[in-house]
Amino acid sequence: MPSLIYHCTLFFTFFLTFSQLGAKPISNFIKKSELNHKVGIFDHQLCNESCGKFRVSFPFYINNASCGFSNPPLLESFQLTCLNSTSLFLNIDSQNYRVLEFFSDGVLVDFPGFSNTCRPYNDLNSFGFGGNDYFGISNDNVIGLYDCEDSSLCKANCESNDLPDCDKNGNGSGPVCCYPLSDHSVWHIGDEFNVFAKFECRGFSSWVVPRGMNSGKRGVKLEWAIPLNLSKEACDVNGYIVNATTVKHGVRCLCGDGFVGDGYVNGTGCLKSCFKDGKEEFGKDCEPGRHNKKKMIILAGVLTSAFAAASFLALLCLIKRSVKSTAYGSPHKPQFRSTLSFRKSCNTRLFTLNELDEATDGFNEGQKVMDSCGGSVFTGKLKDGSHIAVQRVKCENEKDLMQVLTRVELLSTIMHRNLAHIFGCCIDSGYTPMVVYEFPENRTLEDHLHKEQPDKIGLDWYKRLSIAAQTASLLAFLQHEVSPPVSHQNLKTSSIFLDQDFNVKVACFGMFCSLELYNSEVYDLGVFLLEVVSGSKHPDMPTIALYKTRDGKIEEIIDPLLYYHEQPPFRRDQIDRVADIATRCLLFGGDGKLRMVDVARELVHITRDSIDGGSRRGPAIEETFSNSSLLQMISISPDSIYVP
Repeated sequence: MPSLIYHCTLFFTFFLTFSQLGAKPISNFIKKSELNHKVGIFDHQLCNESCGKFRVSFPFYINNASCGFSNPPLLESFQLTCLNSTSLFLNIDSQNYRVLEFFSDGVLVDFPGFSNTCRPYNDLNSFGFGGNDYFGISNDNVIGLYDCEDSSLCKANCESNDLPDCDKNGNGSGPVCCYPLSDHSVWHIGDEFNVFAKFECRGFSSWVVPRGMNSGKRGVKLEWAIPLNLSKEACDVNGYIVNATTVKHGVRCLCGDGFVGDGYVNGTGCLKSCFKDGKEEFGKDCEPGRHNKKKMIILAGVLTSAFAAASFLALLCLIKRSVKSTAYGSPHKPQFRSTLSFRKSCNTRLFTLNELDEATDGFNEGQKVMDSCGGSVFTGKLKDGSHIAVQRVKCENEKDLMQVLTRVELLSTIMHRNLAHIFGCCIDSGYTPMVVYEFPENRTLEDHLHKEQPDKIGLDWYKRLSIAAQTASLLAFLQHEVSPPVSHQNLKTSSIFLDQDFNVKVACFGMFCSLELYNSEVYDLGVFLLEVVSGSKHPDMPTIALYKTRDGKIEEIIDPLLYYHEQPPFRRDQIDRVADIATRCLLFGGDGKLRMVDVARELVHITRDSIDGGSRRGPAIEETFSNSSLLQMISISPDSIYVP
């Protein structure tokens, strides 16, 4: 008992001293903590502007200029007007557009001059805007066209989208023809909507269909960006610049790995993000020792308040029980909240583990399409009928997890016709995050090259050549036109999905990025091309191909299903050339002597030769070409490429 009294006296003396030094009530501390997390991190600290149901977010503002950019031209471009305290308007080139919704990369607006009137469609000249230095018409828009005399522009792949009428009750007739602006075969970046007039359409409507979704929101999404020449010091020190998609010479800021926020110095910036005790923490709370100090302050506040309301001995018992439960309580596996750094991205959907478990029939082994270092991939079907591929990635620690999620965010912002859409991800499964891709009806390239299926469609030479050219072009695009550059790191025929027209959809990326892998990726492409040409995934095929090339017997490795000796001379020449490219990738890809852009250029030239039916050769593979011409080349189908 004397010992107990002694320890009680020490505790009492300590907490009296702490209280006299100005310890605050625990309720005050919690309110400050909540304010720091809810306001200081994900909202602009100096701003709380709103108009009706809208809360205005950076870089937009209404009256408070401190809520926007410090640069005057930028500030003026993003000012909004609040009318009758209910409606927001954006003024562009002396025209007012009513704001319907905000996105992280843009804003959804109504047609100018139309308030709440339900119009089945609008005149092709009614929008009157194609783009400027700050705004561009987003590729996420899907256009509904009415009473067109020429229906050749209608795209079947967008008819599955749910495009509600403007009164949202289904009244009126929906469009019988739709065209996604991401197609670029008719509408191009910078065009106005009147480009559809040449098809003699009566009118049009517009919906934004976010990636990973199949339901549209009526209106026109405008992508926003800041001019590159005005972007100096715009990004937070922990952020980086990315190119806009539809705003010429426009850029935006994103936070780097392990940071969250909007990325801008004048916005929320970028705060460190980390996990501690299964909870997401930010900023200074991620500093070593900071979390324990915070715990001590909270515990001290609790005990100080309790001393004023309880007896000395009872307080000691409470202290001992609290310390014991904290120190010796059973550990729990960290649970990763869906509010991780995806709070900064609206392009990715967060799936639950139950959703994906149900979609894949419990991750049935019969639905596995790949098992590699990039993770296991299973096919499935969501409740809305969407076919998906789920890639399960194993992480060793929180650093790995953050890298995977950051890579998913980056990939989800890239627009390219040959890149599989990332619907979203799942982080409910701890250190095994899952990435969810679209899965087209023609499954994988591996299925058509190797597996025996009753409904298998054979791949003739033109299909194989087109697949090879599209794959190489996409990889070159990711390495040379995306900032920061992206490498695939898991290139296999099973990671190449094929749509109904056998167009490539590259998926199943390796999720742990390294710049050192760019050179080896050219080597991997060589192995991939050999498999396309030979129809074999023999592990020694690279060695066999090199020996056959040396001996002048390359035709001996050609897939028998291509009937090499029965092909016309120009086609045999094309097969030889692709096999030659493959061997060069094996010989020179690993040390950087051969670039991905060089390979893509040569394959596209061969593809054009195949379309022409001639044997005219393009420039040799050793020749290089500018990034601007590369971007033009890989943004359109090989059928329409002009070869100088």
